[in-house]
Amino acid sequence: MTVSQPTRRARSTLRAAFLLANVAIVSVFVHQSLATSLPTVGRGGLGEADGAVPDGVTVFDDKVPGVANLDPELLGALRRAASAAAQDGVVFYVNSGWRSPAYQDKLLQDAIDRYGSKEEAARWVATPQNSPHVKGQAIDIGRSDATAWLAEHGAVYGLCQIYDNEPWHYELRPEAMQHGCPPRYADPTHDPRMQG
Repeated sequence: MTVSQPTRRARSTLRAAFLLANVAIVSVFVHQSLATSLPTVGRGGLGEADGAVPDGVTVFDDKVPGVANLDPELLGALRRAASAAAQDGVVFYVNSGWRSPAYQDKLLQDAIDRYGSKEEAARWVATPQNSPHVKGQAIDIGRSDATAWLAEHGAVYGLCQIYDNEPWHYELRPEAMQHGCPPRYADPTHDPRMQG
């Protein structure tokens, strides 16, 4: 039995449509991947020297300024906790740590553009004057297994989640080792340190 011309054309058209659909799907994933990675490295001429953290950096990467410029006590507590977490197969990847004032301002301007107002952006990004990241006193931990581990064990090391809306944002609260972490703020707009 031979295949007729219309059937060959239909198959050819179907293959072309399938190929175009796959290209479109891959393009969407590439675009989303690039869009979500843009804030971490090289936005607006700002890069690692300003605190942008490349993918795959851990709390032990001293050559990355976003880690190396953290407050020494915070970094020590993070490394002690990370060593214990490693025994459970958990790695503390860093999404963000120390940031220069210029990088923090760029993140704030991006948030204003994204959320449409300074008030809404303030729920997610502090000013350079108020940000604990600029002072090297905050870290954003990547991956949910690490944030879950910290939620359960972080207080033992003085590491506390500060905001309900940011489960990745941790700061050092030494008193937590004896008394547990203090109540979290709903978001940074409720944190007295962010006022003014």
